[in-house]
Amino acid sequence: MTVQDIPDPPSTGTARRGEFAELYRRVAQAGLLRRRPLYYACRSAALLAALVGLLAGFTALGASWWQLGLAPLFALVLGQLALLGHDVAHRAVFADRRTTDLVGIVLGNLVVGMSYGWWVDDHNRHHAHPNREGQDPAADSLLFARTAQQADRARGLRRFVARHQAALFFPLLSLQALGLLVATGLTLTRGTVRYPALERTLAVLHYAVAAALTVLVLSPLQALAFTALFGALFGVYLGCIFAPNHKGMPMTGPGAERTDYLRRQVLPSRNLRAGRFVHFLFGGLGLQIEHHLFPAMPVAALRPASRIVRAYCAEIGVPYAEAGLTACFREILRDLRAVGRSVPARPEAAAAAAAKSTAPAEAAR
Repeated sequence: MTVQDIPDPPSTGTARRGEFAELYRRVAQAGLLRRRPLYYACRSAALLAALVGLLAGFTALGASWWQLGLAPLFALVLGQLALLGHDVAHRAVFADRRTTDLVGIVLGNLVVGMSYGWWVDDHNRHHAHPNREGQDPAADSLLFARTAQQADRARGLRRFVARHQAALFFPLLSLQALGLLVATGLTLTRGTVRYPALERTLAVLHYAVAAALTVLVLSPLQALAFTALFGALFGVYLGCIFAPNHKGMPMTGPGAERTDYLRRQVLPSRNLRAGRFVHFLFGGLGLQIEHHLFPAMPVAALRPASRIVRAYCAEIGVPYAEAGLTACFREILRDLRAVGRSVPARPEAAAAAAAKSTAPAEAAR
């Protein structure tokens, strides 16, 4: 159930298998693969203390519109706790699989309100085939068309959204929290996870406590406004963390030849070039190349690992993508805009254009 932490064997020749083995040796020799229990203990304690403090402040403030000022803080702390759960699922915290699953379920279902089992399955497939259409769930998103073919297959409202997805990028990200809620509800209703009873119980407890707090402390209108604002900010926060990692990077078609592990992880990934504060906000996942190469590596080791990986990629001639925060989103929006422009406003228009282009050829016959 835990996210894979051991790379699957590359399917190409011995030379390329040897390339990743050599990189692995260098990173391991630097001591960057060992777990960091003290780091995660301190991080967990700080985040849980922040959550308890926010809940106490929320209760003490009472039925006030000033509560809306706490919504961004709740989004930040719960987003950070979700990122902590991400590291737990990758077995960066615990070696034991059962402990990993149980702590992950508590963090995911009880604290964040998201099905841990659903997320692990989704994330496993993403790590196995990043940016591979038909195999990476993140590359087949309902919100964004990543290729002209995906956009052209869209119909109705989704086609309209695909045409204007660059302009709608941030508003669409605000729906991420709603998407997590729907996916959690469907998964736990079907019971398609390893611990269905435990996941259902903790998820129901999460939403029952959240509903009770908002209804008992706030007026109905305040509760509605607070919930909507928190959900939108939580979705934008998580979306902005994960979007720079792969959006706007090369996509692989479903029929493309499978490449070796190192290139399969490095080429569709982009690192964020930023300072420590931004990397804190991103939970360390701005260093996506190293995370994909070594999923079980603690996030505290990703920055020193990036120096080794960057130098090694230059040594073997593998492109290593990095960009600043603004440049990342500029590239993402440029790519989304290019895909959107490739789609006619209506399917009939595309058919008419195709018929018009073939008419001279038919007349010549």
